[in-house]
Amino acid sequence: MGKKNNKNVIKICYIAGREAAYTRTRTIIEALTYNGYEVITCLPADKSFLHYPFLLWQIVRRNKDCQLIIVGFYGQLLLPWVKLFTNKKILFDLYVSTYDTMVFDRRITGSNTLLAKWFRFADRLSMRLADKIILETRDHIDNYAEKFKIPKEKFFHIFLGLNENLFIQNKKDKKKKIYFLVHFHGEYAPFHGVEYILKAADLLRNEKINFRIIGTGITYQKDMKLAAELKLTNVEFINWIPYELLSDKMSEADCCLGFFGINPRAERILTNKVIEALAVGKPLVTGRNQPVQELLEHNKNALLVKRGDAEALAAAILRLKNNTELRRKIAENAHAVFMQNCSLKVFSKKLKTVIEELIYEEK
Repeated sequence: MGKKNNKNVIKICYIAGREAAYTRTRTIIEALTYNGYEVITCLPADKSFLHYPFLLWQIVRRNKDCQLIIVGFYGQLLLPWVKLFTNKKILFDLYVSTYDTMVFDRRITGSNTLLAKWFRFADRLSMRLADKIILETRDHIDNYAEKFKIPKEKFFHIFLGLNENLFIQNKKDKKKKIYFLVHFHGEYAPFHGVEYILKAADLLRNEKINFRIIGTGITYQKDMKLAAELKLTNVEFINWIPYELLSDKMSEADCCLGFFGINPRAERILTNKVIEALAVGKPLVTGRNQPVQELLEHNKNALLVKRGDAEALAAAILRLKNNTELRRKIAENAHAVFMQNCSLKVFSKKLKTVIEELIYEEK
């Protein structure tokens, strides 16, 4: 390990395919700033791929004095060009696999098509070209190392992080309610399993339990049709709210929901909404998989249920409604898990470790 010159501020160029307001982009920038690095950002105005040529032109112009380049989400199409245009070391914040998302979650093509092979190639090439890769769970690392034939030592594990100042623990809802409020927010993606939330709401329609669902997305029309067929009167649908107001909405709830889909991608996710529920200090009900169980324990800091099972979800929600002490215990333990593993301070410290390992390693 080389010696660090403390008189020089480390300068990092951060390029990503998602805008500054996007949750993962925001978290990485906050962590870099927290660590005292000088950050040069090359970010788009929105998620359109049309911005990518300009982003690459920006990084060619602006990376000269940087000690490291971080390629963020969505970086599979950016990273090979960054590698071509610069000779700097690259840290890849992989976040999600194109192949898993497009083939197993959105199902836009079969697993043996040419398009699927292209998605797999894009994932593998970007990982092979990166010097280090960040992934959120050890399960991800084991799976990606085997699936994409990448040396396991190239990966670095950091749980999803979040600035706790945006999600204040146990903010009290001042409104008087005669019902138990269940909160969900997120994209209507197949792995989220919104249909099971709606079916659980149907099962609980006579229990003074209301649901609030915030978001839109791929399965939105299908799920709205299901809601109409079930004639749900205990579900409020909100298409969008500013990210800054999300904590307030969660604080009004008595419990928060994670994901419940049954497709292959749901086997290998943790998701921001899980971390956000822990941060805000609300009892969480979410589907069980290996990545979630790296962080959470059933009955201790969350209620973990079988995915794709509306009856199991409904039973867990009803159990929380009827047991005030259980709600308090799970919420307090969940927030402790967040502070120990996912706070901005912890995330920043781990990010600093991998950054300085790359910068100061022996040539």
